Amino acid sequence: MPTASIVVPAYNAETTLAETLASLQAQTHDDFEIIIVDDGSQDTTPTIARAHQSDPRVRLVQQANRGLAGARNTGIAAACGTFIGFCDADDLWMPEKLAAHIHHLKKEPDVGISYSGSALIDEAGCMIGIKQTPRLKNVTAAHVLNRNPIGNGSAAVIRKTVLEALAYRPTFETERDWVFDETFRQSEDIECWMRLMLTTDWQIEGVPGLMTHYRISAGGLSAALDRQLEAWERMVAKLRPLDPEFFARHEHSARAYQLRYLARRAITNLDRDIAWELSERSFNESLRPVLEEPLKSFSTFAAAIVLKTFGPGPINRVGQMKSKLLSI
Repeated sequence: MPTASIVVPAYNAETTLAETLASLQAQTHDDFEIIIVDDGSQDTTPTIARAHQSDPRVRLVQQANRGLAGARNTGIAAACGTFIGFCDADDLWMPEKLAAHIHHLKKEPDVGISYSGSALIDEAGCMIGIKQTPRLKNVTAAHVLNRNPIGNGSAAVIRKTVLEALAYRPTFETERDWVFDETFRQSEDIECWMRLMLTTDWQIEGVPGLMTHYRISAGGLSAALDRQLEAWERMVAKLRPLDPEFFARHEHSARAYQLRYLARRAITNLDRDIAWELSERSFNESLRPVLEEPLKSFSTFAAAIVLKTFGPGPINRVGQMKSKLLSI
């Protein structure tokens, strides 16, 4: 049995899958398996995956399309490792990532999820100058709801026992348990992390470093701001009954943080009307982000004003201003 399993959900990932797999195969901790879950791809993704099966650590599982959450659940069901990591088929892991998380989880028995920061890359794999440098220690449910320190679905390595504690089976499911809610096509990550924080005693904790390269695609999920907000609101509505008092205390500030985050993505996309609307709504929802992170809040508002008033020209002409201004 391998120490770790790395689940790679893949849907029409022919342009990036080989690079992702190469980054995983280069891990310094080499006692692992890679489970590629082909989620009903219509391109050459399965062919690329099969070509990598010359490495005995690589397995391919195929299924009809069930979405990212469904592909992860299938990978979890197939995984043999004590620790399970996830890497989307367009993201990259740094060579030392798996070793760092396994060392962390073995050293800290109360930590169920280990994660790291991430550097953002564009469709060509080039750094865009934006980093996710999250809180690493003393993480509470409020921190997860407000700022989601795990950051993205390729950042976490999790104990299999934690995933088993979160598993459930809907009455209509005939194949395997769900850990991630497959009715979500976005916000499935934070829904899972929040469910863990509200229903178990496991802790989540990060390790230093930007060990994931997280790809931002103009046409991908990260750019679908309206759907992101809708999914986030549905996540809150689903979990609110688990702890109504907690959500009464933190929901408004968390929504303000979410609106600010989406405003920053809109600024990155140079969408001036959406950027202004989301910035304004964030300020109106709660001032907590302004009080806790004034520089980030006011820089977001200032960038939204410049973009709305003068268009994308001034921000583009400053060169790296946008990346520095919106560094996460």
